[in-house]
Amino acid sequence: MSEKPNEISQDGSFKRQTNRFTTPFGQKKEHLPVEADRYRLLWSPACPWAHRAVIVRSLLGLEDAISLGTTSPMRPNIGRVDWEFSLDEQNQDPVLGIQYVSEVYLNADPEYTGRPTVPVMVDTETNKAVNNDYFNLTNYFEVEWLDHHAEGAPNLYPEDLREEIDEWSDVIFQDINNGVYKCGFAHSQKAYEQAYDQLFARLDELEERLATNRFVHGDYITDTDVRLYTTLARFDAAYYNGFNTNRNLIREMPNLWGYARDLYQTPGFGDTTDFDSIKRHYHLSITIDPDKKDTQILPKGPDLTAWDVPHDRERLSSQTDKFRR
Repeated sequence: MSEKPNEISQDGSFKRQTNRFTTPFGQKKEHLPVEADRYRLLWSPACPWAHRAVIVRSLLGLEDAISLGTTSPMRPNIGRVDWEFSLDEQNQDPVLGIQYVSEVYLNADPEYTGRPTVPVMVDTETNKAVNNDYFNLTNYFEVEWLDHHAEGAPNLYPEDLREEIDEWSDVIFQDINNGVYKCGFAHSQKAYEQAYDQLFARLDELEERLATNRFVHGDYITDTDVRLYTTLARFDAAYYNGFNTNRNLIREMPNLWGYARDLYQTPGFGDTTDFDSIKRHYHLSITIDPDKKDTQILPKGPDLTAWDVPHDRERLSSQTDKFRR
C-alpha cells in the first residue's frame, strides 16, 4: 500500500477515492448473501462514515446478526494510512485475529493499493473485505437485512420517500459530509473557498428547512438524518478549527443545533457518539494528509454538557414517536 494515497487534484481540490468492494447484499446469485453471524462490521468511533453504519445497526437491532470490531481512533505511525486494533488485547481483533484493517483488504485483493477504509464488512469465513461501500451500506441494512431487524424496528427508508431520501443523500454527501473534508484537505485557496461556500450554503438551507420540520423529511427520523447527524456531531469539536470550517459553530445555528441535540438524545445516536475518540483522531492522529498537522495539542473544549440541554423540537411534530414503524 502507498504511504500517502493521491487524492489531491491538480487544482488543489480533494477528490475522495472510490470504493473497491461494492458488491451489494441481496438475494441474487451475484449478490453477497444475507446471513446472520457471517459478517463483522469494522469501524472507528472517529469516522463519520462508519458511525452512521453503527447508528443504523443499533436502531434496527442488528447487533445479534452483525458483530462489531472497533479500531483505535489514532492512526498507527507505520509509514502508511491504516486503522489498528490497539484497543484490543494483544493488539488484535478478537474475532478476525488481525492487527490492521488493511489485512482484510489484502486478503481480498493482494494488489490493493488504496486506503483501507471503515466501515468495511468482512466475511468471517474467509477474513476478506467484501463491502466497503459506505454510501450504500445503511440502505442495505435497512432493506436487504429486513428479516433480521428487531421487532418494532423503525422504517428508516420508507418506499414512498426513497426517491427524496436518495436525492438528499447525494446532496448531503457532496456538500456536507464530504464538504468538510474538501475544506480541510484543500491544497489551494480557491478549492478551499469553493468548498467552504458550498458547505455553508447547504447548512443555511437546512437551517431554514428545520425551522418548520422536526427532521429533514418531517415528523420521523430517516436515513437522511443519520447521514447528516454524523457530520453535525463532529463539526464544533473537530471540523470548525481542524478543517477551517469556521464561519460559525453548529451551536450558533439554532435550528440545526436543536435538531442535532434531538438526535443525540435518541438511543442509537448519542450512545454511539464518542467525542473523545473524535477529538483525538482529528486533532492528534495521522490523517490522510499528515503534512498538514500543525499541533499535538488536544483541545479541551467544547462543553459537551450542552448536548443534553432540552431541545424543544417536539413542538414541530404532532407525533409522539420519532420513528415511522
